[in-house]
Amino acid sequence: MALRGRRGGVPTREGEQRREEQEEQQAPAPQGPVLPPPPPVDYGVFMQGLVQAMQTQAHTQAALQAQLEAQALSAACRQEGEMEQYLEEKKASQKRPAATFQRQDKKKAVYQAPQHPVTTSSAQVPSQCSPGVKKECPH
Repeated sequence: MALRGRRGGVPTREGEQRREEQEEQQAPAPQGPVLPPPPPVDYGVFMQGLVQAMQTQAHTQAALQAQLEAQALSAACRQEGEMEQYLEEKKASQKRPAATFQRQDKKKAVYQAPQHPVTTSSAQVPSQCSPGVKKECPH
């Protein structure tokens, strides 16, 4: 008579049953050196360290946020100043009458140097740090 597994409805031998139970109960053998159990944890000290770490993180995050806001505000003020200067220059250029083109005689066509030295646009832009700035950012 052939013995079948549990599926077949025929009971297995007692030896096979015991071996299966022992295999289920035994954990696999650990690989490498066996470590000692960890020391007991003082949860009060652990919680104090955790709270301190969280407070440090919160302070660092607040400082970084303040620095980021200051940089954004500085950039906004700079852009606002540039826009005001642009609008003032645009308004001034619209007030000046447009030069009419006139025919010149061939005798007067000699090139004449300008009376005033030409300044670059970078010299006309006031620095945000200079005391001569007209308006300061109200923020």
